[in-house]
Amino acid sequence: MLYSLIRKVFFSIDPEIAHGLGMSGVDFLNRAGIACLLAKPIPPAPVTVMGLRFPNPVGLAAGLDKNGEHVDALAGLGFGFIEIGTVTPRPQPGNTKPRMFRIPEKQAIINRMGFNNQGVDQLLANISTAQFPKRGGILGINIGKNFDTPIEKAADDYLICLERVYTVASYVAVNISSPNTKNLRELQKDDALDALLGRLKAEQQRLADKYGKYVPLALKIAPDLEDAQIESIAYLLRQHRMDGVIATNTTLSRDGVQGLPNADETGGLSGAPVFERSTAVLRKLSLALAGEVPIIGVGGIMSGADAVAKIEAGASLVQIYSGFIYRGPALVAEAAAALARFNNPKRAPALA
Repeated sequence: MLYSLIRKVFFSIDPEIAHGLGMSGVDFLNRAGIACLLAKPIPPAPVTVMGLRFPNPVGLAAGLDKNGEHVDALAGLGFGFIEIGTVTPRPQPGNTKPRMFRIPEKQAIINRMGFNNQGVDQLLANISTAQFPKRGGILGINIGKNFDTPIEKAADDYLICLERVYTVASYVAVNISSPNTKNLRELQKDDALDALLGRLKAEQQRLADKYGKYVPLALKIAPDLEDAQIESIAYLLRQHRMDGVIATNTTLSRDGVQGLPNADETGGLSGAPVFERSTAVLRKLSLALAGEVPIIGVGGIMSGADAVAKIEAGASLVQIYSGFIYRGPALVAEAAAALARFNNPKRAPALA
């Protein structure tokens, strides 16, 4: 009820302004020790994926906290893991505003943010004071390339970010699938992806040897892939022994929102309309991977049942973003409870 009232106010103002106010509000509740006003108890449902033990399989997708400024406050809402970013080597403003648009009739969001962030050094400064990772919380860091880095030099940006965040990340997510950075999705093509993964894995091994710590690498892919592309990506993930894959990012499709206000805005579509497309890619990817690479399922999760469907399609973990905007922290508890019941129906309690 409380979040419904908050959302009504926030949905009456610009989405990006509302986002900033919302994050400030979550920080305030966390500092005041009253985050319980928004969050519900989360049933324990530990799972080990990528060599990491997650207290529950429901995570926050990248994009909500690009600069790692709100890690502790977000962790207090019950997420089993937090993924921050996308971060780039150098700060950049992103695309021209307005660049985020709601389609409430379909519980959807279109964004063309363009990797707006304060740069990797500022992200590291921000998370240096966060208690969540110090207490053993799982913090993923999502990395990308600067908009003005030529695509043929993109790997250099990813390697810079990987080296900078390596010692503080629980895992690193490699974002090559945002539709809002020119030519970025070209990196999903066979030769480019093969070369990128080869360089990333070599650097991962170098850093593991240097620091005595192995940090898993996960690749984030798009939902706008043909079957042959999915097969090819799966082959390369297996060949390079990637630790995980995140399926999927936002879509360029407008299926399900045609004719609605804001539907013609350019950018990536997220929320309920991407669920079927994203889950179909996840299912095909899971079959092609044959269990060799774990999948984090993300895209259109708006209920506990949606989270279960991602696991049934082959995911080991799930992430939410747009669902969190539309439904608030209650979705975290609902999804965690649904997955606890699914994984252990005899012991998991129903969500009160």
